Amino acid sequence: MRLAEPFRVAVVWAALALLAYGLAALLPAYWVFLAMSAVISGVLLQSLGVVAGQAGMVSLCQMAFAAIGAWTTAQLNVWGVPGGLWLWTPLAGLAAVPLGLLIGLPALRLRGVHLAIVTLGFAATVDVVLAATSFPGVNQGLAVGRPAGLAADRQYFLFCVGVFALVAVMLGRVRRSRLGAAWRALRESERATAAAGTGVPGAKLSAFAVSAFIAGLSGALLAGQLAMVVSRNFDPGQSLVAYAVAVFAGAQYAEGALIGGALGVAVAEVLRRLGIPQQWANVVFAAGAIQALTQGSGMSESLRTVLRRAWGSRTSEALRRVWGPRTSEAVRRAWGPRMSEALRPRPSRRTASAPGPAAPNPPNLPGTGPEALIVRGVCVRYGRVVAVDGVDLTVPAGAVAGLVGPNGAGKSSLVDAITGFTAARGSVAVNGEPVDRLPAHRRARAGLRRTFQQDRVPAGLSVREYLRFVARRPLTDADLGEVLGGLAAAGPGDPIAELDVGTRRLLEVAGAVLAGPAVAVLDEPAAGLGHAETELLGAWLRSVPRRLGVAVLLIEHDLDLVRAACEQVTVLDFGRVIAAGPPAEVFADPRVLRAYLGEEVAA
Repeated sequence: MRLAEPFRVAVVWAALALLAYGLAALLPAYWVFLAMSAVISGVLLQSLGVVAGQAGMVSLCQMAFAAIGAWTTAQLNVWGVPGGLWLWTPLAGLAAVPLGLLIGLPALRLRGVHLAIVTLGFAATVDVVLAATSFPGVNQGLAVGRPAGLAADRQYFLFCVGVFALVAVMLGRVRRSRLGAAWRALRESERATAAAGTGVPGAKLSAFAVSAFIAGLSGALLAGQLAMVVSRNFDPGQSLVAYAVAVFAGAQYAEGALIGGALGVAVAEVLRRLGIPQQWANVVFAAGAIQALTQGSGMSESLRTVLRRAWGSRTSEALRRVWGPRTSEAVRRAWGPRMSEALRPRPSRRTASAPGPAAPNPPNLPGTGPEALIVRGVCVRYGRVVAVDGVDLTVPAGAVAGLVGPNGAGKSSLVDAITGFTAARGSVAVNGEPVDRLPAHRRARAGLRRTFQQDRVPAGLSVREYLRFVARRPLTDADLGEVLGGLAAAGPGDPIAELDVGTRRLLEVAGAVLAGPAVAVLDEPAAGLGHAETELLGAWLRSVPRRLGVAVLLIEHDLDLVRAACEQVTVLDFGRVIAAGPPAEVFADPRVLRAYLGEEVAA
């Protein structure tokens, strides 16, 4: 099974290479030129596939990055730098990276239409500067020359195809890495990305840097194609069109970028032959982008869904035959100790000399180690409103503690303050180490993980990619299969987008625990679950500290789940602690009956 995917990819790339060679050999010169334009546009669209398709940020300055790449190529040509386009092309991409980082800085605080305005303004500024100064060599009539082996258009077309393929392979490897998972998680939720221990600023800047590099490559290729470029070739309005095409075609995938490049050239050519103004092509792509946004997927994503349904079911069935009977039905029938044992990380099934996955923290039984979480005097204010007022809270190592309270009691504000998502006064310590001065992602790395009330599991990842991303350690499919068999009806390769909300919530809980933190803060994990699933979740939560050494702070409205899973409970009301102790005592406290359960205390 492990050889199937690499073999399939190799076959696809070999077929594309033969197709490109056949097109170069058989097409007339004019059509070769058009095919070259489609491939160069595809490279540009791949840059948008990174920043917009994967990271989910609006960028309307890709033509500016391409212009920087073309300007650098023209300048290297004027200087006579040896190496020709073989060397100038990557140098042009590198020249665009600093500007990509520069324009990425506003993205640290801006998003949506505000980021779109900033990036479009940057593109307009670059256009004005280049129009005023002109490209190197234009005034002297010095064209960008092609080195030996690239002089003919057919040869240069193959060179462009090679650059496109290299970019696609590079992005494919990045997509399978933690960085690629961080980009796609960032698209769904910045808060969830930080809660997984990934720095949001670094993820955003890296997306803009990689995007600028690829766009710079496309500018260098265009300079080599046209031999002499001017500012009109990089009109800022084309960035809007490119963004629409990228959304419509699904440029986060190589095939989507190629389809988008081909459509851009084909539609323009058809309109030219029909005598229709070229501007109507923009209307076509805008309509396609709106349709893609409405459906939630571009052309490439729809194509992948069809192919996955065509042959993916056989792969899933084969995997289930390998580990399903042991880890799914059997574990569900005996949820307690056997489920807990299934959660224990197994050694890798590789050779004895190969290192296995890193194990979570060793078990900490109650009373054998420091307190997992100590919160002292935490206060949260929103203007004049006091949401949390001097809360003290302790979660012992190796225990499951509960945090309850009526709506508006301040639970969410307290959790946000503890995990670093809200400014607060007071102290927070994990395993005896203060973390209150750390940002959210650093607290997560220090051993403080959390889940969220709303579904924030990135739909663009598979189950395998998501769990490996949040766990921040290598996990084999056997490990994942055993965990999922006992917790959620999902296979490692299943796309999260196809899972129901309840299963996603369970995946989020599994990811927080698999990371092996000192304490996992679970914010209403039973939301969206049925009664039977909630009972199973309670049994699972009770086993986590004993088996995996992870303390749990459970925030829940389901009091039956809190009673079943928690050893101690803290009750909030109007931002203050009104009771704390064992569940039986706390829920019998008159203050709790009055504040939380709405019952009056007898005089």
